[in-house]
Amino acid sequence: MGYLVTDNKKITTKRIREMKRTGEKIAVLTSYDYTIASLVEQGGIDMIHVGDSASNVMQGNATTVPITLDDMIVYGRTVARACKRAITCIDMPFGTYQGDPYKAQENAVRLIQSTGIDSVKCEGGSEIREALELIIRAGIPICGHLGLTPQSIYQFGTYALRAQEEAEAQKLIDDAKMLEEIGCYALVLEKIPATLAKRVTESVGIPTIGIGAGAYCDGQVLVVQDMLGMNMGFKPKFLRHYNNIGEQIIDSVNHYVEDVKNGFFPSETESY
Repeated sequence: MGYLVTDNKKITTKRIREMKRTGEKIAVLTSYDYTIASLVEQGGIDMIHVGDSASNVMQGNATTVPITLDDMIVYGRTVARACKRAITCIDMPFGTYQGDPYKAQENAVRLIQSTGIDSVKCEGGSEIREALELIIRAGIPICGHLGLTPQSIYQFGTYALRAQEEAEAQKLIDDAKMLEEIGCYALVLEKIPATLAKRVTESVGIPTIGIGAGAYCDGQVLVVQDMLGMNMGFKPKFLRHYNNIGEQIIDSVNHYVEDVKNGFFPSETESY
């Protein structure tokens, strides 16, 4: 038997923060379209994240860098239509908030107005503080993101574990406290040591959402296609497959092709 959802009230940023205080773990998955978001919501998810990982999953790009604000608006709009209970969060894509803080605020407003999504997510800490403050000042909730920040992949040059050295670890902790201070409601920690994630989680009053950051975070997030086994060649250490949908799709298509080729589909009962 699956997890039974007994409260169908809309989840808000306030409730997400309360979940940390009461010790209730926060379950997060990505979605990029109406159909998947509808199914994920029915499964009892707390938060649906419209990630710029759509660049990889939906567009076939090698990184998240190429995806545009217009692309994210299309994905976000379809997901927002599906969500009645789960809080929704959407990535601000690369280049839309790292420069002029006032342009960042303008882009965030456009993203929220055009999609109906509840909040935005931005990667980085003190270096983008002014932009984050202006976005929050506009009344838009922000989920922060520290550790491995995929939009900076060309700067990092690798997707390896981040913050293994104390200097980078301390900066990450300082940035987490800063994000809480300016008003972020939650914080994603990606691909950092579990012990560091524990330190961060205990250092801030806002929820931490881990991906490759161990079990001490207040919640966990995975890309839904990865979790369902649709991206069969992608198997990082932090990923658990809860199904083998990829194999099932291939098998189903194979049977469909076979039936069409042999004249078994459509049958007489499937014809008008």
